[in-house]
Amino acid sequence: MYDRALLQAVARDKGDAHYTDIATRLKVAPVTAWRLWTGKTAPSARVAAAVEDVYGLPASRLLKLADAPLEAAA
Repeated sequence: MYDRALLQAVARDKGDAHYTDIATRLKVAPVTAWRLWTGKTAPSARVAAAVEDVYGLPASRLLKLADAPLEAAA
């Protein structure tokens, strides 16, 4: 599961208050940055690595595994 609030928080700490700011800093298309900013899309491995390089937010914190479904008792 992707936590867009974490990306927004670290971006704002660097002075990036708008999705176009992260587009420039991460070197991605503005539409990609908008989808990340709004939570419509989770970052790819390349973008998650760029977030780590640029903002210092590890991919392991940005992308969390969804809770595994409980197995049905037999």
